[in-house]
Amino acid sequence: MAKQTRRELLLDAMFTTTVAATAVSAREAFAQGQQPSGRKLGPNDQIRIAVIGVNGRGRDHISGYTRMNDVTIAAICDVDPAAAQRAMSLVTSKGKPAPAYVQDLRKVIDDPNIDAVSIATPNHWHSLAAIWALQAGKDVYVEKPVSHNVHEGRVMVDTARKYKRICQAGTQCRSMAGSIQAIEYIRAGKIGKVQVARGLCYKTRNSIGKVGKGDIPQGLDYNLWCGPAPMKPLTRARLHYDWHWVWDTGNGDLGNQGIHQMDVARWGLGKDGLPKNVIGYGGRLGYEDDGETPNTHVALFDYDDATLIFETRGLKTEDYRQARVGNVFHGTDGYVVLTSYSGGLAFDKNGVQVAKFEGGGDHYRNFIDAMRSRKMEDLRGEVNEGHLSSALCHLGNISYVLGESSSFSSVPSTMEGNEWAHETYERFKAHLAGNGVDMQGSTYKLGPKLTINPKKENFGKNREANRLLTREYRKGFEVPEKA
Repeated sequence: MAKQTRRELLLDAMFTTTVAATAVSAREAFAQGQQPSGRKLGPNDQIRIAVIGVNGRGRDHISGYTRMNDVTIAAICDVDPAAAQRAMSLVTSKGKPAPAYVQDLRKVIDDPNIDAVSIATPNHWHSLAAIWALQAGKDVYVEKPVSHNVHEGRVMVDTARKYKRICQAGTQCRSMAGSIQAIEYIRAGKIGKVQVARGLCYKTRNSIGKVGKGDIPQGLDYNLWCGPAPMKPLTRARLHYDWHWVWDTGNGDLGNQGIHQMDVARWGLGKDGLPKNVIGYGGRLGYEDDGETPNTHVALFDYDDATLIFETRGLKTEDYRQARVGNVFHGTDGYVVLTSYSGGLAFDKNGVQVAKFEGGGDHYRNFIDAMRSRKMEDLRGEVNEGHLSSALCHLGNISYVLGESSSFSSVPSTMEGNEWAHETYERFKAHLAGNGVDMQGSTYKLGPKLTINPKKENFGKNREANRLLTREYRKGFEVPEKA
């Protein structure tokens, strides 16, 4: 990217300010029932899409859309010009026309020539960016988790419904043939009654260091990067990626990698709502650094007729039933193992392999096809599914955050009567001991058993827990109370 002159920088700043001022009015006009000024797509028209957030997952979005002959990446949007430059080079390396670079996502949302946005920002921006785009009449692909908290996820779903927009959650396993085959096998009763759906995120995460202060990358608009989150000084070495391990912007590995496996677990159980209670426990153990979220975390969910268990392990660990990042479904007549995105295997109760599931899929293509059909039901990862699975992650985190220090001496009373919870707790302790954690002198955080009202998506009269279902938003970046 050529270096801009001072005059060009001033003109660009003036243009950004002008569009930022008009963007809200465009979204408000559509929210009031006026027809958006965007194009009406014909069957042979190119879909013009903008990718928002290209320092990580956004590059995969670019690779997905550049494979399609009926899609044009019209704009690359990122608060970091360096990340945007790399992304634009990726587009042109695929033989596609260079897209425009836009630093402020409000300019993209207000552009009537953009048909859809594909959002891969940090988690704290997912819902608000999607809501703004939906209000402006655009279709949306939004990365996982689709929300940073439960409330904003529900508002996003309701906004998509209100304005009849196509909204896909970035839970790619829903489009993979191997996953689809395995879930059909499970729900057909081939392993008997499913007792436990287990999600695994055994992904080594090294310390991010303990420096207490970092530098904002040159040219990055930090105000926009913070957006809905508090605008605080950077207190870690790296701004990018390590935001996952800070509560203001991330959701730990439960809401990072784990959301994929959480979604598959709920999908396999056939649950279209939230459970009746949750317990979360763990800690940031094995090292001290600038991270806040747990690197070792277990979340237990009670669905009455089945238990959903999620395990996050960021320290060195062995596989569980041949899986590290994946799912294990335990049934009365056998079990199924799904390993990340590579398919899976079914075993009888004696451990003999009886079936194999394999094959990939294209989640981005599914989104584009649903845009053309205008049928929400054509989406494999429709946003309500993404919301429910993301909400499970948030519920597990809320119990953990409300927890108190506990010794490793005995199985907590809140897990009594559940053999699967007991077994998981014992393996949790053995895992930490195997990584050199002092089991006598150390403690972990044990969260309360929180009762959930699935219909209202809250914790009933528990004010302390309900407070964590949403957040305080910065002025100008508020998520509305309702669609």
